[in-house]
Amino acid sequence: MARRRKGRDISGWLLIDKPAGPTSNDVVGKVRWAFHARKAGHAGTLDPAATGLLAIALGEATKTVPYVTDAMKAYDFVIRLGVQTDTDDADGTPIATSDMRPKTPEIATALDRFRGNIEQVPPQYSAVKVDGARSYSLARAGAAAPLEARPLYVESLEILERSSPDVVSLRMVCGKGGYVRSVARDLGLELGCLGHVQSLRRIWSGAFDVRHAVTLDRIEAAARTPSLDDLLLPLETALEGLPRVQCGAVETARLRNGNPVPVLSSEAEFGDEAWACCGGRAIALGTYRAGTFHPSRVIKTPGATS
Repeated sequence: MARRRKGRDISGWLLIDKPAGPTSNDVVGKVRWAFHARKAGHAGTLDPAATGLLAIALGEATKTVPYVTDAMKAYDFVIRLGVQTDTDDADGTPIATSDMRPKTPEIATALDRFRGNIEQVPPQYSAVKVDGARSYSLARAGAAAPLEARPLYVESLEILERSSPDVVSLRMVCGKGGYVRSVARDLGLELGCLGHVQSLRRIWSGAFDVRHAVTLDRIEAAARTPSLDDLLLPLETALEGLPRVQCGAVETARLRNGNPVPVLSSEAEFGDEAWACCGGRAIALGTYRAGTFHPSRVIKTPGATS
């Protein structure tokens, strides 16, 4: 019989304004400890040097992580022109330099090829797997392997500021799997001036915005106190934009046992992925078909056994 993980059976979302330095997993570990939570995970890795929104799911909210991970995201970032690094950011070692500095209108024109449905090659120092090994591990061992381009949808990519000939600030809104470091690298190569990410900040992801986030210092200062629970957002917050179906009390009981049920009302069309609720609380995730909701994952109420 598997051992039950220790900790509180608490569920919800916590928005952290991640500082530069710790890894995303470091932050998850600190939050889980602070809440004494049984289970925790995050919705989208930020590099250690990056700052901004890190959405952390506790308990049953971890079942909704894909809906945040797959959502559109926005990043503000600064590109340092004239230097390419092996990591494509400021933590790396310079591998090439250029004296060329394009004018701002030239940069704006070059951005056109980075919008819409594009193909993007991840940085060598990334978590992409190559024959079972992480690309960053291979790169650190001097055995970097070519990475294949991946599809990415970029909704917008705009210049925010040109503070000096060497520096340009941008904002990108993109779908899942986008690498800002690849944008800096490829834009620098496209313009012939080279470049790398000097700083990066995620400002929103799906329904979550960094303006509503709290600092890690605040979490650590209030660790293991009841006041922390007031900072949690409902699990359902992550499901914004996903069609909802309404169920009655009888149907709710059947759903909790994993059975398909007829619904009272639905925002979903036939075949849509949706979430079922009763009284505003999520009961299950699944698919809606012809008046019936078919659950794929059941959301347990606090205190339920796992």
